[in-house]
Amino acid sequence: MSGQVWAHVGQPFGGSSSSPAHYDLLIVGAGRMGAALARFLREEAPHLSLLLAEEGGLPNEEGATLLAPGVWHARVPPEQGARAEETRTLLEGRLNACGLLELRPDSAGGFRPITDLWTPEVEGLIDPAELPFARLDRRAATYSAGSLALDCAQAASRAGADLMLNVRAELCGSGETGMAQVRLHRLSVTNLHEIVVAQTVQVTAGRLVVAAGALGPHLAEVGLGAVTKHNMAYRQTPRLEVPSTPTSPLLQSGGLLLRPRDGGYTVVPPIPHPDPWGYVPTGGRLVGVPTGLRRETLAALLEVMDGLPALATGALVLGRSLADIPGCWVALPQGGWPLYERLDERHWLLLGGEHADLTGLAVARELARELAE
Repeated sequence: MSGQVWAHVGQPFGGSSSSPAHYDLLIVGAGRMGAALARFLREEAPHLSLLLAEEGGLPNEEGATLLAPGVWHARVPPEQGARAEETRTLLEGRLNACGLLELRPDSAGGFRPITDLWTPEVEGLIDPAELPFARLDRRAATYSAGSLALDCAQAASRAGADLMLNVRAELCGSGETGMAQVRLHRLSVTNLHEIVVAQTVQVTAGRLVVAAGALGPHLAEVGLGAVTKHNMAYRQTPRLEVPSTPTSPLLQSGGLLLRPRDGGYTVVPPIPHPDPWGYVPTGGRLVGVPTGLRRETLAALLEVMDGLPALATGALVLGRSLADIPGCWVALPQGGWPLYERLDERHWLLLGGEHADLTGLAVARELARELAE
């Protein structure tokens, strides 16, 4: 039996301060991690009632899931190997095999001359004089993280989970009954395109998981007083208008990744450091001209332009302002890899972050099994 879906405030939802609605499990955030957790919970514990609450739509257009690189590869630390392989198995049928070509200026670590691995697709992208050595991961593949989140949420709903969209969660700790309490502020849009709270409903839950991406730790701190060591950063993914095909290999130099997408490339720069809370991203300047690329993104591109000369051409979309370049806040879990942690008896925090592509599904399933016990 399918669950109930509330997409707008015109659909009544029971739950007042005097008589709150109750669920065994409540997940705040229906990005890739939250949606996957909901799907696995319906598989592991179908007898438990479940509500999945999301501030936006599916997938959220402002969230990191939609702009996630969607890349799986085997270049993970040994301690993450089992999770990576499990995630690949869970992604079966979604992967577009293309291979990952790692580039470097020397042969350390078993890298071979790039001439041994040269393909027509990389012509004009790589300067072999600057990056003469390479290593190929043939198992590497791409997929859509946004489609994955949508499918997981829909699968959870078909299996009986309730889903509420366009709702902002406010955590209220545990009440006298010992249950997790949350206020769900249902959002609407005025004629002036302002987002307003149209209704507030009360919900209690036996257990609550915060899976709100980069804002998750802040949400837990404000609502529960739970101070964590996790961080966040704003990452941009500019476009490189150089022709690619679905089988063009991924290219990686240093921490920068070129992902073939929609006939061109998405440039995925490394995240150099966490951004302080309250930081407002702004564009930078290139040879004195304002661009939409923030300074850290420009620095990452300048570092590899000699080896990837296409980045130094007009094919790179610079934009005039930050709004011209796709970007989003990304969670930075302590330790760098997807994880979950128990905040108190009733609340958990689930984070994916920049490596959610590689091990996120396995971590979400681990938490589902723990909650189902």
